[in-house]
Amino acid sequence: MNYLSIKHLHISLVILSGTLFLLRYFLREHPARLLQSRLWRSLPHVIDTLLLLCGLTLLSIPGYAALATPWLQAKLLALLLYIIFGSIAMKRGKTASTRRLAALAAVACFLYIVAVAISKRAIPFQ
Repeated sequence: MNYLSIKHLHISLVILSGTLFLLRYFLREHPARLLQSRLWRSLPHVIDTLLLLCGLTLLSIPGYAALATPWLQAKLLALLLYIIFGSIAMKRGKTASTRRLAALAAVACFLYIVAVAISKRAIPFQ
């Protein structure tokens, strides 16, 4: 696969991952049997793993030094925060308001990651 193909796959997986996070969050807040199926429990992990692999592949093609590039450092830190907030929103939050705030923080991190990816700047709105 060439760089452009992997980039388009990565972007598609980003959209799918974000959409599934929101869908799973809303289904979690409004209990549904659908969320209990094996597919719904494993699909986000498969998509996010493929997303991470695509991202790592994209880093290796042009030879980016991820730890020396400020916008990539910002994306990686925001990704870590997104995972933490997402985990609180989906299962670790003890109250509905905690889960709601964590979901909002996760969405904010997700949108920041997208903005950084588009602008290639750690502070995308300068």
